[in-house]
Amino acid sequence: MQFYPKHYCGVFGVFGHPNAAELTYYGLYALQHRGQESAGIVACDGRQFREYKRMGLVSQIFTGDILHNLAGHAALGHTRYSTTGASHLRNAQPLTGVGKRGQIAIAHNGNLTNASALREELEENGAVFTTTVDSEIVLHLLSQPTLGGSENNLLQTVRRLEGAYSLGILTEQELIGVRDPFGFRPLCLGRLDEGWVLASESCALDLISAKLEREIEPGEIIIIDKNGPRSLQAFPAQTQRAFCIFEYVYFARPDSNIAGRNVYKVRVEMGRELAREHPLEADLVVPVPDSGNYAALGYSLETGIPYEMAFIRNHYVGRSFLQPSQLIRDFNVRVKLNLISELVKGKRVIVVDDSIVRGTTCKARVNNLKEAGAKEVHVLVSCPPHMNPCVYGIDFPDRSKLMAANYSLDEIRRYLSADSLAYLSEAGMVKATGLPADSFCMACYNGRYPVPYDEQLDKHIIERRRARIEGLAEGLEKEEMQIKLL
Repeated sequence: MQFYPKHYCGVFGVFGHPNAAELTYYGLYALQHRGQESAGIVACDGRQFREYKRMGLVSQIFTGDILHNLAGHAALGHTRYSTTGASHLRNAQPLTGVGKRGQIAIAHNGNLTNASALREELEENGAVFTTTVDSEIVLHLLSQPTLGGSENNLLQTVRRLEGAYSLGILTEQELIGVRDPFGFRPLCLGRLDEGWVLASESCALDLISAKLEREIEPGEIIIIDKNGPRSLQAFPAQTQRAFCIFEYVYFARPDSNIAGRNVYKVRVEMGRELAREHPLEADLVVPVPDSGNYAALGYSLETGIPYEMAFIRNHYVGRSFLQPSQLIRDFNVRVKLNLISELVKGKRVIVVDDSIVRGTTCKARVNNLKEAGAKEVHVLVSCPPHMNPCVYGIDFPDRSKLMAANYSLDEIRRYLSADSLAYLSEAGMVKATGLPADSFCMACYNGRYPVPYDEQLDKHIIERRRARIEGLAEGLEKEEMQIKLL
């Protein structure tokens, strides 16, 4: 089975515009690449919340009539891929609730590393959870009138969170953006006429013709109300940053700007760095669409080897309920990318991709090329080998399923049936961004996790919760039996 790293989530919010829900729809449309499982919008007119959430793609969920019914000058939207919590409608966001401060909605991009401990604490204090996502923890914390014996406020709640989080929060009078102190996930502020916009990526601002004002700083809380935005710093100033470098490698859209760098240009430069580190003699440079397009272009520009789009992507592939494995070999692979055999027959081909996680998809690509008559197939990857799982919101599997964590470079090459295999170095990857190495989280490559994560504690808490639930179920079963006997 093929595996691509899954995106986490996209957050988009509008405040101070009469068509807030419609603008949020377009913003989520631009952020669809960040999550394709579910989407939702909550709108507010200053008094009443109106919400609509469904499973599926943004364009499939919302119609003109639905958006018309989401009236209000403020809206918060979310498009989701599940990294924690099952793929189910009850886990779709934004999550809404009513507390001491009135109605509130939460949209979350990231993953809380202390989610199990916080949830255990809240459950022991009587909180009842209706979802399995860590985002609901934030909703419960904000609803508590006191924390630690003193009056609760937004700052206190945010300071209890650990891990990766870029949050959108909608109240009856405010739209709030929050970014964790390490800045794992992107979040930016835009301006549209008299209104204000929060978005995971700047490409979503472009679609609605909003102006990018700036990025939300790590550890910053930005509160937007009728008087405009104001900023709070939730944490003491710190120099360490941990922006996920895989945003530049793969996740972010190439037309987005992050930390003053255009993602397209960074990816092209990664390809140039790959050429400097691993120059090869070949006839063609072929990308694996779409993620390998820009690094392959960079490699071609640096070496002068011709660039050819020999793999053609089918952009209209959805879920297939029929898997004709007996009729079409490698159906799952071939249905997405088809090879133009005439371009590669008798040629020495360099294939450039952004990553190899499990290796099954890359192996199929190499086989396609050799079956088409390619003389040589060299595989180049525009990032270092993935050696570790991500605990901050990317769906990288555990080490046992990561090819580079379990096999040598030559073993991987032989598994792929490639004539050669090389990865971009960590130094080369960082150099391509033009930013210092201490700006990034690269734990999936080097195992250095910026925020501590205790997997054993998580497992212990989860097992204890499961035992409690099973004990409760057993007690109810005995009670039912006693009633029947009576």
